[in-house]
Amino acid sequence: METIIVNVCWCDHNFGASLGENVPGSVVVAAKTYDELVKEVKESLKFHIEGMLADGDDVPQWLRDGDYEFEYHLDAAAILQICAPYASIAAISRVSGINKHQLSHYANGLKKPRPEQRKRIIDSIHKIGQELISVK
Repeated sequence: METIIVNVCWCDHNFGASLGENVPGSVVVAAKTYDELVKEVKESLKFHIEGMLADGDDVPQWLRDGDYEFEYHLDAAAILQICAPYASIAAISRVSGINKHQLSHYANGLKKPRPEQRKRIIDSIHKIGQELISVK
């Protein structure tokens, strides 16, 4: 099974995605919500493959057969936007120790965190999730 990397970002109040280099041609998708984006990625790739086949383009067999899975790589802004309904910037700030104004810059795509900061954000979101799961 082939893995297709889906690079997801947050830009101008929308989620955007592009498919990895192992997919011939260019597939770019935008949507208002992450759930819509995931749905659109699948539908857009199917439409892209159909178009390539109709045009007589060379399409790898694994792509023709649907022998692939998606792996989503999200930038920090997309991660924070996805979590917004469940965990506030203030809550993530308290858990991560990252200034909430800095997190707000990350969430709005104004700045990009260093890899260590991104990891702290994700670890904090996981910690919040674990604490919520443990409620009985």
